[in-house]
Amino acid sequence: MLAQEIIRAKRDGHTLSPEDIRHFVQGLVSNAWSEGQAAALAMAVFFQGMSMPERIALTQAMRDSGEVLEWGSAQLAGPVLDKHSSGGVGDKVSLMLAPMVAACGGFVPMISGRGLGHTGGTLDKFDSIPGYQTAPDVATFRRTVREAGCAIIGQTGDLAPADKRLYGIRDVTATVESVPLITASILSKKLAAGLQGLSMDVKTGNGAFADNLPMARELAQSLVAVANGAGLPTHAWITDMNQVLGHSAGNAVEMREAIDFLTGAEREARLLDVTLALGADMLVLGRLAPDVASARAQLLRALEQGQAAERFARMVHALGGPADLLERPDAHLVAAAVVLPVPAPRSGVVAAHATRDIGVAVIELGGGRRKASDAIDHRVGLSRVVAPGSVVQAGDPLAWVHAADAPSAERAVVLLQRHITVADAAPAPSPVLIEHLV
Repeated sequence: MLAQEIIRAKRDGHTLSPEDIRHFVQGLVSNAWSEGQAAALAMAVFFQGMSMPERIALTQAMRDSGEVLEWGSAQLAGPVLDKHSSGGVGDKVSLMLAPMVAACGGFVPMISGRGLGHTGGTLDKFDSIPGYQTAPDVATFRRTVREAGCAIIGQTGDLAPADKRLYGIRDVTATVESVPLITASILSKKLAAGLQGLSMDVKTGNGAFADNLPMARELAQSLVAVANGAGLPTHAWITDMNQVLGHSAGNAVEMREAIDFLTGAEREARLLDVTLALGADMLVLGRLAPDVASARAQLLRALEQGQAAERFARMVHALGGPADLLERPDAHLVAAAVVLPVPAPRSGVVAAHATRDIGVAVIELGGGRRKASDAIDHRVGLSRVVAPGSVVQAGDPLAWVHAADAPSAERAVVLLQRHITVADAAPAPSPVLIEHLV
């Protein structure tokens, strides 16, 4: 079987057989396919697309390119569940959701990623916790899941290695924005984690990869169809990303917001709505609740009675972090050297967030990467970002900038005054939960 013949078939719009797809994936792992050949097939898929059977075959082949976790021997007392988000600005849902579901009887081995483009990464947020291991050995990972009910770590080299190589090729050949390839990339890692249920959060809006609803719907439908076709029960929500989710964007600042959420100090309404919606799907898929209403009630009890916070603290300590993070967050989360307000340039109503630009502003502060080798400053970011619909007076803070030095803080203030629009009229209501796909 020749690589060039497989490339030719897809280039000309033909359907690839499961054997063709397995040959390609095996070639990625063994290096039998060159980078040029893999890039050519990725470009052919970009233009010609893939049928659902092709997508399922690609996802399963990439899953089987490495280790597939097995949880039966761990004798867990509940189902193995997870969620995944397509990424946004201020999206810290995983930080609270994993321990909430664990407190309700689920087990959540969450394989997360780092920031991509203007979107923040869950692992980067956990790197702001001193000592926390985002790359533990498999034994520690499994022990943490068993004892704490959840563990949030990064992809190991043994899980879906074909995806790691293909993603690197797509990243430099302008083929990232392919729904079939995105689907296989996300789901191959989730299938390799040995899950029994998955909740997907596909974001749409000016701060999302899928910046329009039709594209978000196409991606969500693909994820649900392929996951279920590959044997992983999956639901998806399409959620709004036309504004910062919660009130912070960065790493340590988002971790602090998550701690306040778990401990009950403060829970921003839209962030709570998304977290409960995704968590309810997880509990229903795992048969831990008979319906969404009872699942939401369970999750809220886990928050209000402190079990979710306790699970989070147990996970952090088991993975090397401080045992008293929830009690003394300011002693462990390093503060920025400079914190400046972003004064409202006029009185009125916050009308809009240029959400993608706000994410880019965090990167320019040092809170994200311009290139893969960049180090992140976990201290920097934005807090107390005022939501659209809020009335402000001239000079009121629209947000607070956390920066490494005064010049970078002052530059960010100027940018944020452009990216948070104040107008005379309030914006139309924008519900955070848009569509549910099952």
